[in-house]
Amino acid sequence: MNIRAETSPLADELKVNTGRFTDKQFDWNAFPSNDGFDELARAQMRYIGAGGSPKVGDTSTLPADNFTLSLIYKEPGRYAACHSHEIEESFLIIDGTLVVGWERDGEVVEVNLGPKDMILNAREIGHGFRVDGVEPVMMSISVDVGKPLPPVYHYHPKEHPTELARTFGAVPGKTLKFDATGTHPLQQLMAKYVIRHAEQPTIWEEAGFTRKVYVGDGGLEHDTCRKEMWGVPSRVGLKPFTRSVEDAFLVLEGSLTVGWEENGKTVEVELGPRDLVKTPAGRSHWVRNDGAGAATVWHVIGTAEDDGVVYEAT
Repeated sequence: MNIRAETSPLADELKVNTGRFTDKQFDWNAFPSNDGFDELARAQMRYIGAGGSPKVGDTSTLPADNFTLSLIYKEPGRYAACHSHEIEESFLIIDGTLVVGWERDGEVVEVNLGPKDMILNAREIGHGFRVDGVEPVMMSISVDVGKPLPPVYHYHPKEHPTELARTFGAVPGKTLKFDATGTHPLQQLMAKYVIRHAEQPTIWEEAGFTRKVYVGDGGLEHDTCRKEMWGVPSRVGLKPFTRSVEDAFLVLEGSLTVGWEENGKTVEVELGPRDLVKTPAGRSHWVRNDGAGAATVWHVIGTAEDDGVVYEAT
């Protein structure tokens, strides 16, 4: 029996919780504060929640519980004005390179992030980003609360000269490069929130796949959500597991099958690049790579605590 083609309430629920990249559209008007400022232009594709956009009524996105997740596309030469949030917000770079600046008292520290690098922007810290490279940036943004408050802008071109807004509030001579061993307090603070993919240890699970912990035990220690990069080789699968909170799998490379179980009934869906499944709290689920190549998957879990899940191979 082809369980992927089965029609049932469980199959319908899985379909509702699946976000297909090809079914979605980028929204160039997601952030009204950018209206009239071409240099701020960016597009958003919403998967879970509004992700900082005021478009909370979008029926194409999944309801958010403990985190939001969206894609952001930004072209070379454009930037996002310096702003802050009441909660952590992560930027995971998928394509291109992105300059992220943190501001405090007119001084700015800037870090350049490449593919699979991440920064967790701290609460109440002014931050902005800019594309200085020659290719557009695609990144995943997660805000670690279901319904974040609107951002508070610090250096927006509506109220400040463009040259100041573009440098996130730093006048000439007040911008420092990121240095994890630097002595400036803002450098030291940022060093606690930056993850370089190449520098993060690879954990080989006995179940046959790899994890790089970005946020959580073994990565950045914070009290909201866990975030991990998984590498799932071809023909590797996991036995069903259940969490007390929601989780989400966003495929970056390759393909991944996600399955659900309820009362002995099972359904599955295969995801390709930039497809996502959000699994609600309490739902038994598993993953498997039926593809010929390895899958790279961004995994977000709605709690910072160890939920006791042990991964076992099928």
